[in-house]
Amino acid sequence: MTSERVQSKAARLRRIEHLLYNAPGGLRVVDLAERCGVDRRTIYRDLAALEEMGAPVWQQGGRYGIERDSYLSTVRLNLNEAVALFFAARLLAHHSDEHNPHVVSALQKLATSLPDATVSSHIARVADLIRERAHRTAYIRVLETITRAWADRRCVTIDYRAASGDVTQRVIEPYVLEVARSEPASYVVAHDRLRGALRTFKLERIAQATILDETYTIPDDFDPYAHFGAAWGVINETEVEVRLRFTGDAARRVRESVWHHSQQIIERADGGCDMVLRVGGVREIRSWVLSWGADVEVLAPEVLRNDIRDHAQRLAAMYQD
Repeated sequence: MTSERVQSKAARLRRIEHLLYNAPGGLRVVDLAERCGVDRRTIYRDLAALEEMGAPVWQQGGRYGIERDSYLSTVRLNLNEAVALFFAARLLAHHSDEHNPHVVSALQKLATSLPDATVSSHIARVADLIRERAHRTAYIRVLETITRAWADRRCVTIDYRAASGDVTQRVIEPYVLEVARSEPASYVVAHDRLRGALRTFKLERIAQATILDETYTIPDDFDPYAHFGAAWGVINETEVEVRLRFTGDAARRVRESVWHHSQQIIERADGGCDMVLRVGGVREIRSWVLSWGADVEVLAPEVLRNDIRDHAQRLAAMYQD
């Protein structure tokens, strides 16, 4: 067998594996043969090869698929790629305020698969730190349910508790999962049949979730990254221009980072700077502005300026004595 044919077979096996994994109902041999441009006998041999390699291939009613729950993917990383994943693991540790067994398991597998002892030991330690945290069984159950529904494109019934405390039952169609950058929280953006529109639901507020048999289709024109494009975090409301004025002491830290892709920095003669950015509403950026204390002044919009001023007045009254 020539080197070219070996590479071709390896690429075909990866494609078949990918096709089967992403077809929850399975595919027929004739479908795989057509998509891969080979005859059915070759596909039968490839399916046997995948099983010998350890892929959990199933067969039922003339269809083949892959058991997702027992499937293990493989990846090869160089040192710099491994360090990039270590950074991601550290961010994951900051984000996870509970013991998520899937996070722990994923980090442990990653650690054992990396040849560099330094990086692998640190990732294993991150897994240990997350394991030591409180285990919220109800949240993990909801996360697993929403994840499976999203992967299989199946509708979900949820009991959702709003910030006000009111609980409503809804049928949702998950479009994408997202995490907040400013708090340890996870969200699902979904079509909400109760409202007839896209809504963002915090997973920690879902009391119960049940997968339905009914399936759905995500519109071709839905781009999750465009959807979050203007958001400060995960909330995408009416876009508004925010203008902030930082003191000289704070300006040095402000210049060190890109806080939002839309930001523009305007230098000031006194050593401070102004920041202009456009975000999807002011609810999420509010806490970030407050974190700068007296080193920032909100110039616009008026609603945010008034909110921060009122908050400062309440603080002043609280500490008056």
